[in-house]
Amino acid sequence: MFKKLIFILTLFLFSFSNNLISKERSIMIMKLKNGDVKIELFDDVAPNHVKRVKTLADSGKYDGVAFHRVIDGFMAQTGDVKFGNTKVDFNAQMVGTGGSEFPDLKAEFNNIPHQRGVLSMARSQSPDSANSQFFICFDSHPHLDRNYTAFGRVVSGMEFIDKIKKGTPGSGVVEKPDIIVSLRSSK
Repeated sequence: MFKKLIFILTLFLFSFSNNLISKERSIMIMKLKNGDVKIELFDDVAPNHVKRVKTLADSGKYDGVAFHRVIDGFMAQTGDVKFGNTKVDFNAQMVGTGGSEFPDLKAEFNNIPHQRGVLSMARSQSPDSANSQFFICFDSHPHLDRNYTAFGRVVSGMEFIDKIKKGTPGSGVVEKPDIIVSLRSSK
C-alpha cells in the first residue's frame, strides 16, 4: 500500500513539474553594426505576430531596414519593409507609414509587460493594424501593456540596441538612421 501511494505521488509530481516547464520558444538573431542581438520570441502568447515577423525576417525583408524613429529612454522603432529599406526604395518622407504585402494582424494583446528589451508591434489607432513594424523598449513603459502586442524580448545584446542612433527629441525622427543588417531565425 505504501509503495503504491509513493508511486502515485511520484507520478503526480512528475506530471505537475512537466506542466511548469515552459515550452521552448523560437530564437532570432538581429545583426546590427555594433554586434548581434539574440531575441526570444513569445510563440505561445502572440503566435500570429511571431509567425509574421519570422516570415518577413527569414525572407530577408528586414535586411537594410532603418530604425526610423528612436526616442531616448523610450524605444527604437523599425520594420517598415515598404518605405524603410535603405538599400531599396528608401523614402525618408514615407518611412514609418508602410508595412508588408500581407494583411494587417488582429491584435494579440497579452500580459507581457513592456519592460526594457521587450519587442512589441507598432500599429496605428486601430488595435488590429499591426503589420511589419515593431519597436524595442529602452526602459519600462506600463502604459503600453495590453495595448500593443508584445511578441519577444532581447536575451543578449541589449547594449547594441542602446547604441542605435537616437532621433530628434520629441518626434524621434532619425536622420541617416542605423539599420538592421540582418534578422533571421536561429537554426
